[in-house]
Amino acid sequence: MSAVLEFKNVSQTFRVKGKEVRALKDISFALTEGEVFGFVGPNGAGKSTTIKVMLDIINDYQGQVSIYGVDARNASARAPLAYVPETPALYEQFTPLEILRMGLSMYGIKGGDADARCMHWLERFSVDMNAKRRIRELSKGNVQRVALAHAMVVQPKLLVLDEPLSGLDPVGRKDVVEILTEFKQQGGAIFFTSHVLHDVERIADRFGFINKGELLTVRSPRELAAERADDMLVRYHAAQPIGEPLRMLREGEFECEVQQAELPAFIAQLNQVGGHLLTVKPAVSLETVFFNILDGAARKTSA
Repeated sequence: MSAVLEFKNVSQTFRVKGKEVRALKDISFALTEGEVFGFVGPNGAGKSTTIKVMLDIINDYQGQVSIYGVDARNASARAPLAYVPETPALYEQFTPLEILRMGLSMYGIKGGDADARCMHWLERFSVDMNAKRRIRELSKGNVQRVALAHAMVVQPKLLVLDEPLSGLDPVGRKDVVEILTEFKQQGGAIFFTSHVLHDVERIADRFGFINKGELLTVRSPRELAAERADDMLVRYHAAQPIGEPLRMLREGEFECEVQQAELPAFIAQLNQVGGHLLTVKPAVSLETVFFNILDGAARKTSA
């Protein structure tokens, strides 16, 4: 299967106060049709720089980037792509309906009832009741919904989303996840960043972990599950930690990993010291893997 989006040994350097800083370090990955790729990392890790490279906002990089086999520096490469930034900058004096009409015009999409197509996507994102209100009158969450509808109305083959669920309430999150899942099932590809690791875990087929410009690993949920199938993540409350906790969440509340076979003995020990068991769940989660990878990278750097 040919790649929808491909990065090959991409590096990018910029200068800060006269010093060279490598924003990206030999980044390589590929995204195929019908795949959702979640790009995860702390602030300043290189997520936004990666998006700017594929959008040709940054083009002074080394390596190769292609979209459906076309060099990303070529404007035609982005014809099948739609992008939604973390903070959409929509014209405040226009209405959602006008914003979507402009999207169709910019992409050269003609024929059919344009307004019906626009209203269909505004309805899918539950902002059809605000179709003729000015953008300046809408909440942050509704502006985010309009931006997502604007991306979908142009019938993209690749969606590039920077924090797509930012500013949405739980109902909005659920609606957007359902629409993105449907887009994927129809063969669309999605590259997205998010700080909400639970949402990434729900919809991504693979996760890329980036830190300080370096892509540390790319894994699938199945690979994560196979790594630590017997490990359980235990959260408990006690005056003192039992053994060595993975982390202290707050005063008196700890989290640690326990082998499934050792869980009864751990609970018995917790009861003996007057502690309280809060939650037990499989240790394989995007959040724990994320912190473990960052911890490993920090130890490698300090060694």
